Amino acid sequence: MFPCWLEKQRLPYKMNQTSLFPGRFFTDASSVKGAPSVKGASGASGGFDMNMLTSDKWDEALWQQAEPIYYEAFPAHGRKKRELIERMFARNMCNLHVLMDGDEAVGMALTGKTQNEDASALLIDYFAVKAARRGERIGQRFMAMLKEWAQTLPHMDGIIVEVEAEESEMNRSRIRFWESCGFTLTDYIHTYIWVPETYKAMYVELSPESRLPKDGQHLFSFITAFHKKAYARK
Repeated sequence: MFPCWLEKQRLPYKMNQTSLFPGRFFTDASSVKGAPSVKGASGASGGFDMNMLTSDKWDEALWQQAEPIYYEAFPAHGRKKRELIERMFARNMCNLHVLMDGDEAVGMALTGKTQNEDASALLIDYFAVKAARRGERIGQRFMAMLKEWAQTLPHMDGIIVEVEAEESEMNRSRIRFWESCGFTLTDYIHTYIWVPETYKAMYVELSPESRLPKDGQHLFSFITAFHKKAYARK
């Protein structure tokens, strides 16, 4: 449900931002109207100057940048319909992120805040890199930007992603990708009633003071709460 592609190395990364508003970044470099931008500067191992555009409101222009990557990466049974995603934005429960290399969209992610009485976390619902640009270590760079963006959000303890638990080389590659981005794999295997695949949770803490639980079963209480809210009709 959440395919990601293995990136071999982690490169030096730093981020510049201009002005910060609640839940949003804005810079003059934004190429999509109304979309915040987080900029990645060049690293020691080569040129890297990409912008991550983020919106917590439905933005048609930004979605048009993300949609081809979304449809390319996720089969019909594994992706949410556009109408459902629009409803999630109307409920103020998600963010759309698009990684831009100049005028080219090279990555997309859909994230959302989920919380309980113990902690708050950012759930990565979808994350993908454009097929033609895979193998360039873009995935890890994109994740580094997402992590730094998440660290600016108030009361955010960590980031969670779910990965397929079945033993296969593809699934192991996806897990290695997330581990290379700093995530820790948990042991608990979760079964949904509406899909045949089983899943495990992975997490990364955002600060030494993080209250995010480290056991998979507890982490899935955050994940299932998010999905339940997303699919609720009212």
